[in-house]
Amino acid sequence: MYNLLRRLLFCFPTETVHHFSMNMMKLGCSVGAIRKSIATQFAPSNGALSRELFGLQFKNPVGLAAGFDKNALYLTELEALGFGFVEIGTVTPKPQAGNEKPRLFRLPKDKALINRMGFNNDGVNVVAQRLKEWREKQLATGNRQLASRNEGIPNSNRPAQTEDTHSPLTIDHSRLIIGGNIGKNKVTPNEDAWKDYEICFRALFDCVDYFVVNVSSPNTPGLRELQEKDSLRKILSHLQTINQQESGTETDRKPKPILLKIAPDLTPQQIDDVIDLALEIKLDGLVATNTTISREQLHTTDAELQAIGAGGLSGAPVRLRSTEIVKYIHQKTNGQIPVIASGGIFTAEDAKEKLAAGASLVQVWTGFVYEGPAIVKNICSGLSTNRP
Repeated sequence: MYNLLRRLLFCFPTETVHHFSMNMMKLGCSVGAIRKSIATQFAPSNGALSRELFGLQFKNPVGLAAGFDKNALYLTELEALGFGFVEIGTVTPKPQAGNEKPRLFRLPKDKALINRMGFNNDGVNVVAQRLKEWREKQLATGNRQLASRNEGIPNSNRPAQTEDTHSPLTIDHSRLIIGGNIGKNKVTPNEDAWKDYEICFRALFDCVDYFVVNVSSPNTPGLRELQEKDSLRKILSHLQTINQQESGTETDRKPKPILLKIAPDLTPQQIDDVIDLALEIKLDGLVATNTTISREQLHTTDAELQAIGAGGLSGAPVRLRSTEIVKYIHQKTNGQIPVIASGGIFTAEDAKEKLAAGASLVQVWTGFVYEGPAIVKNICSGLSTNRP
């Protein structure tokens, strides 16, 4: 069914279709019966795939990578589709429009996308408020479900109510884990980049479950220079300091897991530098990998690629390189640094490949576009038959 729908959708501009599809999904999910029907059809039901990482309980290991829901607009809809976690962003301190359109392109011959979005987002304050409202709504829904379930049960036997806004109570499934992917504004010089990451970190601290520092997008000029060891140390060590300050026994706030997202284009020496730094400042994990600037071994013609122009390539062509990096990190650290694998995941076999290489969780993005709304259920079904 989705193959037919995809053929129709692919007749229209990529970014336009993305927003149209998700807004239609949002409209449908605004009706409780439709939302429940979508969840019944697409959400995995196997609780055996639940796993704990970073002190968080993920209902399944399949997440949605940053860039799909930049502004935290579609969390309810993505939860209905069964995602175990969703990474919002990349979010920057100030709103920015991103690069000129068109800036998102399909490469159907390669099952790939090229994007040069440029961190377009509503700004951290707007996104933080949106996340707070979503959390409150989730908590209220969970408590209503609990009240309904408790009808007729003596008070002494009732489960306790929860006041933790980070753990909305639900009856049928565990909650959706939210990651916050943070970056710098385009106009911020690299020497001041640490300030942008601090602003985003503080603003989102009470709104997300974990953070991902994005210095690996190819679509913000000079951003990838921040992957050099000294630049990274300045940003990440500063965030770790704030992490301890924001938490404390007086408020019962715990430090948030901090991860770093790296590019697939790093050299072995650069990856070693990232590993050394991650161990030195006690990063909680790495996300491997972002999009690539490589255009090697594509079926799309050179003329088509030149017409598209610059941008990060994602999808099937990145699969092997992403897996290589996941495996390298896992072996180099003896599994000391958890890795969320991202890059070329379309099927359960792709996910198994990443998990076998040492990944703890996986993320999809381009695969979601090509495989459709059943991707999480299909991957989880495949993992259930032969769990890594």
